[in-house]
Amino acid sequence: MISREEFRQISASGVWHQNTSLVQILGLCPLLAVTTNLVNGVMLSLATILVMAIANVAVAALRNLIPHEIRIPVFILIVAALVTVVDLVFNAQFHELYLVLGIFIPLIVTNCIVLARVEAFANKNPPLQSACDGIFMGVGMLWTLALLGGLRELIGGGTLFSGIDMVFPGLSPLQLLPADYPGFLLAILPPGAFILLGCLIAWKNWVDARAAARQAGRGHDQTPPLAITGRI
Repeated sequence: MISREEFRQISASGVWHQNTSLVQILGLCPLLAVTTNLVNGVMLSLATILVMAIANVAVAALRNLIPHEIRIPVFILIVAALVTVVDLVFNAQFHELYLVLGIFIPLIVTNCIVLARVEAFANKNPPLQSACDGIFMGVGMLWTLALLGGLRELIGGGTLFSGIDMVFPGLSPLQLLPADYPGFLLAILPPGAFILLGCLIAWKNWVDARAAARQAGRGHDQTPPLAITGRI
């Protein structure tokens, strides 16, 4: 079983404190290449979450049976098998989106985020905790890619949810800016992704600094108890 405090720590660490994209700066290849719109970032993140959660559970369950010397090749084989299944599902169910994401679905095998969590957490913890770690580390990646993709899509073309019809046929993207908006090409290009990622990292650091300052202020406001001295 997993305690409430342990669950809270794992979830907060994955989603915010040790966010793989904004703190650990891992998985920059899909982060910068796929987030040309919100839908691409979200769908690739969901595929990564599925792989991370199942891979973590498998490694945690087998960690005492895997020789230490060959653990990395075994981990890669487990992740590769899961990615193959996800790749086939995307090809069968979301073929148009599969063509758009291209090589980035198979490249989940070599994603630093997946291998890092398998080695650093799942290899040392029980299956339930490892599953939670994989899910919440993936959720941290999900909201980061979704936000970055949404910003790039909105600034670059004035729309949101472009390509949603590849996932849910019949739906159309939202035109949030005027139809004659010329677009801002830099936001769609790789330099725009670097600039917006830097802004997101700066924003997170600012939020953390403000939270730390408030915490320090509350600590200073607490009056220490008076010491009672003397004899009766």
